[in-house]
Amino acid sequence: MAAPLLELHDVVAGYGPITVLNGLSFSVAPKEKLAIIGRNGVGKTTALAAVMGLAELHGGRIAFDGEDLAGLAPHQRAARGLGLVPQTRDIFPSLTVEENLVAGLKRRPRRAIDEAYALFPRLAERRRNGGAQLSGGEQQMLSVARTLLGAPRLLLLDEPLEGLAPLIRQELLAAFARMSREHGITVVIVEQQVQEALGYADRALVLERGAVAHESSAPALREDTATLERLVGVAVH
Repeated sequence: MAAPLLELHDVVAGYGPITVLNGLSFSVAPKEKLAIIGRNGVGKTTALAAVMGLAELHGGRIAFDGEDLAGLAPHQRAARGLGLVPQTRDIFPSLTVEENLVAGLKRRPRRAIDEAYALFPRLAERRRNGGAQLSGGEQQMLSVARTLLGAPRLLLLDEPLEGLAPLIRQELLAAFARMSREHGITVVIVEQQVQEALGYADRALVLERGAVAHESSAPALREDTATLERLVGVAVH
């Protein structure tokens, strides 16, 4: 069995004096697709922030490919192969689609942009449009594509489907599945759209009070309406 790519052991983390994660432990295998779900405020986004070095680690250990990440700045973690697509999308609204993608290339050749256009043909059609001219779904595609151009080994997606129409959500999920399949990228997705997240992922965690309250295969949890109603407040049909 392959060693985990990402490991969190007894992580306590938060912001300033506020502790959000309370003994969070889980691991992610190479090429796995892990969904993290739960009610608002249980620590889902903070878990991703802690992995990227954007939340304060008060205790425990976070390791990526066997290396302890403590003391590494976010840009150093990115250089090691971690990529985060935040809820805020963080595109450059004054730049064109193509200029936004160039900003994500790091040291890769410009022709690598074709990978983004292959994954999201909609972006190729709008390559000369400004970021501010894009719809919410297109901005999300651009944010994901720009992060992917940095060639991450582990992609952290923070509510990528939020506020998007069902058709756009399905388009994004199809692209996520394709990048996992074709490029072997490991994915951790935090999402409020429970049905879509569990339909995409291999395995799922439910967080409660900053720790894991339930863990199972994603298909099994999708059918476990009692657990979903108790821990997430929704039933998936």
